[in-house]
Amino acid sequence: MASSDPADSRVLVIGCGALARELLQLTRVNPLSWVTVECLPAWLHNRPEQIPAAVQQRIRRARPAYRRIFVGYADCGTGGALDRMLEAEGIDRLPGAHCYEFYAGAAVFGDLQEAQPGTFYLTDYLARHFDRLVIGGLGLDRHPELLDDYFGNYRRLVYLAQVDDPGLTRRAQAAAAALGLEFERLFTGYGELGEALADVAAVSAVS
Repeated sequence: MASSDPADSRVLVIGCGALARELLQLTRVNPLSWVTVECLPAWLHNRPEQIPAAVQQRIRRARPAYRRIFVGYADCGTGGALDRMLEAEGIDRLPGAHCYEFYAGAAVFGDLQEAQPGTFYLTDYLARHFDRLVIGGLGLDRHPELLDDYFGNYRRLVYLAQVDDPGLTRRAQAAAAALGLEFERLFTGYGELGEALADVAAVSAVS
């Protein structure tokens, strides 16, 4: 039976900044008024060793105010350190090693990797910020001669699209051209991200 006190069902989702738009959209579409989304800075992806401590700090601050806390991160390059921290805190997270896997789904992502291991992936977030995060972030705007060092072993770019936006598709195509890669687009929607958030919200609402 659902609690008569809305505060008893409050859920905090601590998300990756790269998922902020998608997480907020999912709470609006459902709608999930008892779910609060707070995202940590997306730049933490460039310092994955800092992710576990940043997430843990936010978990401990939030405990008195929320019935349940869920972490909107995959492993994200932490090498299992995020999972070890979350196990100690008793907190669940999104499935998979990275956002490509939970957007595409584990089985589909495995097929993509098996078909072409030399694949570079974009999400909506990465397509939107490609120039800043990839070209600028890797210094290719200043040192284009490094392109082959970074991407010489890649053969294709797969754009995992969360929304059907022709403008983002054009950006992804331009990204593939800039890297000299074949282009493919796969519409995933929110994939397992939506399923995970719905499950968390449903359990909390009826607890």
